Amino acid sequence: MTEKACRNCNFITGGNTCPVCKGASLSEDWSGYIVVLDPENSEIAKRLRITQPGKYALRVR
Repeated sequence: MTEKACRNCNFITGGNTCPVCKGASLSEDWSGYIVVLDPENSEIAKRLRITQPGKYALRVR
């Protein structure tokens, strides 16, 4: 199974829709990722505007 990244919020998923923003615009062409466990206390999550825990792509094409 190929993981896909959401073009709207960069969340990485194995499904056909994004569980975070409910969007269906997904791409298999992404690079780099960050895993956010506690978005409320993470400075990186705040800078990237991540509000839900999970795996996020750094660049989605």
